[in-house]
Amino acid sequence: MSEIEQSAAETGQTHRFVLKKTIVMVGMMGAGKTAVGRALAQLLGVAFLDSDHEIEEAANMTVPEIFARDGEAFFRARESEVINRLLGGAACVLSTGGGAFLSPVNRRAISQKGVSVWLDADIKLLWNRVKHRDTRPLLRTQDPEATLTKLFEARVPEYAKADLRVPCAPPVAIDKMALRVAEVLLARPDVLEKSDA
Repeated sequence: MSEIEQSAAETGQTHRFVLKKTIVMVGMMGAGKTAVGRALAQLLGVAFLDSDHEIEEAANMTVPEIFARDGEAFFRARESEVINRLLGGAACVLSTGGGAFLSPVNRRAISQKGVSVWLDADIKLLWNRVKHRDTRPLLRTQDPEATLTKLFEARVPEYAKADLRVPCAPPVAIDKMALRVAEVLLARPDVLEKSDA
């Protein structure tokens, strides 16, 4: 049992935390960035934001619709603008799209204003999570599994540049993953500290 879990079990309460920098969840589609990010934000008592959702709200279109109408390059430019704007706000948990961290501009902004956390999931887990969804524009190909594998092989070296890595090995329940991420973050007092208040 982790320190957070043990203390919560003993007191029946969750800890209070002081988040000093925005936590930016990065990784492949299907890694759990949104679900784990939302649970982590709840655990830490901070806001949760999703860059794809913010882009969709601003454009009044879904990500697949933006890809279809304006192309990936247009989407990536809007994505960088949104991430930079969100990093300028109050410290929170920010989930990004799978391709966001590939951009050197985004990596630099995240490194300067926040901390990147890579949810490192293997290809088998990712495929099991995304194969029944049609909301992934990059997987709208003849062989989506092969496409996912190619994306995985190309992107993992970029994700490995993240500030922190949290493996998505079993058990991968969302609340357990959020606790794992919090434990890793507590090793970085410049990012997260427990508060006695």
